[in-house]
Amino acid sequence: MSKLNLGFLASHGGSNMQAIIDACKSGKVSAEPCVVISNNSDSKALERAKNENIPFYHISTSTHKDKVDDAIIDAFEKHNVDIIILAGYMKKLGDKVIERFKGKILNIHPALLPKFGGKGMYGKFVHEAVLAAGEKVSGPTVHIVDLIYDHGRILNQKEVPVFPDDNVETLSARVLEQEHILYPETIQKIANGEIVL
Repeated sequence: MSKLNLGFLASHGGSNMQAIIDACKSGKVSAEPCVVISNNSDSKALERAKNENIPFYHISTSTHKDKVDDAIIDAFEKHNVDIIILAGYMKKLGDKVIERFKGKILNIHPALLPKFGGKGMYGKFVHEAVLAAGEKVSGPTVHIVDLIYDHGRILNQKEVPVFPDDNVETLSARVLEQEHILYPETIQKIANGEIVL
């Protein structure tokens, strides 16, 4: 079986990306990390790509003005990417990119969608909302990216308990730990045909 070629979009740390790269290297995931794109030239994600000898690009409005979508598509096509992995990409992906790779773009959200999703629901804001709602359970969701924030088909979820004394930091750390397990696991399920995109 041929390996899936993965392309990554990340804005900052890229810890989920690193978890996936590590799972590919260890053989847990039959996929090949082929290219990393960041809209932030100082991102740790680009540093990680460099350390792993994965081709990387800084693509943003400062490098490509109004041609960002075209540049992203060109880079992914050049590296024959099968699936695009959003790993903390803080820009709304352009419609053109979403249409070109329809059904092949994955994102991980730090709550159990469809709850606590939508515009402005990212990072600590998600965990704040979960705690404010008095939820007993949270956890990450891997879903397909479509034209609406956090709206695409849910592929996989993992429940994480919310404890009475939790704050944003403790809850986000517990969820992130599970993100690092769920994301590679979901990609492997796609690779072996358990999940069909």
